[in-house]
Amino acid sequence: MTETSTATATGPRPVMTPLTVVFASVIMVELSSGIIQGFLSPLLKGLTDTLHVTAADLNWVSIASLLASVAFTPVLSRMGDLYGHRRVLRWNLAIVLTGSILVGLSRSFEMLLVGQLLQGAIAGFFPLLVGILRHRTSESAARRGIGVMVAGLIGGITLGLVASGLVAEYVDSPTAALWVPAVAVSLSLIITWRLLPETDHCPGGSVDWLGGVLLCVGIVSVLLGLGQGGTPGWEWSSGRTLGTIVGGLLVTAVWVWVELRTGEPMIDVRMFRRRNVVVVSLVTLTFTFCMIGLIVANPVFLGTSAAQDGYGMGLDPLETGFALLPYYLSLALGALVAPGVAAAVSDRLTLVSGSLLMAVGYGAAVAWHSTLWPFLAGTVLAGLGTGFLQHSTRTLAVEAVPHDRTSVGAGINELLINVGGSLGAAAVLAVFAGRTRAGHVLPEEGAYTASWAMCAAVSVAGALIALLYRAKGVDRTGA
Repeated sequence: MTETSTATATGPRPVMTPLTVVFASVIMVELSSGIIQGFLSPLLKGLTDTLHVTAADLNWVSIASLLASVAFTPVLSRMGDLYGHRRVLRWNLAIVLTGSILVGLSRSFEMLLVGQLLQGAIAGFFPLLVGILRHRTSESAARRGIGVMVAGLIGGITLGLVASGLVAEYVDSPTAALWVPAVAVSLSLIITWRLLPETDHCPGGSVDWLGGVLLCVGIVSVLLGLGQGGTPGWEWSSGRTLGTIVGGLLVTAVWVWVELRTGEPMIDVRMFRRRNVVVVSLVTLTFTFCMIGLIVANPVFLGTSAAQDGYGMGLDPLETGFALLPYYLSLALGALVAPGVAAAVSDRLTLVSGSLLMAVGYGAAVAWHSTLWPFLAGTVLAGLGTGFLQHSTRTLAVEAVPHDRTSVGAGINELLINVGGSLGAAAVLAVFAGRTRAGHVLPEEGAYTASWAMCAAVSVAGALIALLYRAKGVDRTGA
C-alpha cells in the first residue's frame, strides 16, 4: 500500500492507494508514451506521398522529437524532484496532448514536425514515474517496477503499431491514423489524474534555469549540425555546419563550468567522475544510436516494393505493423527478464550480452534482408538485446544517485537516450541523403545495408565498453 493526501476540513488526510493501482497507473502513462513512439512507423511509407517528402526527410520526424526531448528532460526531471513528481507529470501530459492534437490536425510536414516537437516531452514521463516508484518501494521492487515500465512502454509501441495500421487500412483518410496518440494521451491523463500518488517529500527550491538553457542550446546545436551536415547548404566544410557544431561544443563546455559552480545544478556533472556512470552513459549512447537511428529505416524498407524499386518487402501499413511486432515483443521480453539475468550473471555481463545480441541481429539484417522471415529473425535478436539494455541502463542510472535526485538520475539517462538516438538518426539521415539519387524519393538499397552494418559496429563498441563496468562496491570515484 502507498499513501496520497486529500484535503479535509481539518487538514490533509492520508489515503491509502494500493501499490497495484500505482503500478497500473504507471503502466498506463508508459502505454501512451509507447503509442506515440510506435504509431507512425506503419504510416511512414505512405507519408512520403501524402506530405510530399522523401524518405530521407522523414528522419526529421524522429530528430525533431529527440531534439525537443533534450530540452524537456532535464527541466521536467529536476522540477519533479523539487515540486512533486505527480504535479509535474500532469503538466507534462498536457504538453504532450497539445502536441498530439497538432499531429492529428497535420496536413503539412511542417505542422507534423511542430506536433512532434511538443510530443518530445514524453521524455519526462519515465524519470517522473521512476521518482514516484522509488519513493514508494524497495530497491528490488523498484528494479522490477522499471522492468514492468519498460515492458509497458514496448506494449504501447506495439499497440500503436497495430492501431495506426488498422485505422490506415479501414478508414478512408490518409491522415486519420494521426489521431491515435491524442486518444491515448487523453485517456492516460483522465485515468491517472487521481490515482497516482504524490511524492512524500517535496523539498522545493529553485530550478537552475541558466544551466538548463545552456545545456539545451549546446546539445541541440551540436545535434542540429550533425543532422544537417551533408545536406544542401550544410556541406560538412561549410561555415554554417562547422560553426553550429563548434559553437554547440563551446556552449556545452560553458555549461559544465557553470554547473560546477552552482549550488543546485540542473545536472551534477561531478557524477561523471565515477567509472560506472561513464560506462552506463556510453552504453546508453551506443544502443540508442541503433534503436532510434533505424526507427524510420526499417519500416520504410518493409513497405518498399521489390517489384517497383528493386528491394524491400512490399508490405502495406497493417502488414508493416505486424512485421514490426516480433522486434518489439522481443524487446519487452528482454526488459522483463533482464533483472533475472543480471542476478544470475551480473550487471556487466547483461550489458555485454545485450550489445552482442544487437550486433548479431543487425549483422543478420545485412546478410538476409532479401527474405522476410530471416530478416525478422534478425530483428528479434536485436530486440532482445535492446530490451536487456533498456532495463539495465535505466536501473543502473537511477541507483547511482541519492533518492532526492531520483528523477534527475533517470532524466540524465533519458537525456542520453535522446542524444544517442539523435546521433543515430542524423547518421542514418546522412547515409540516406547521400544514397538518394536526384529526383527519387527512396534511397538505393545500399543505404539500408550501410545503416545496418554501422549499427552492428556501434553495438560491438558498446559491448567492449560494457566490459569496463565494475560490480557494486568496486567502483571508486575517479577510477
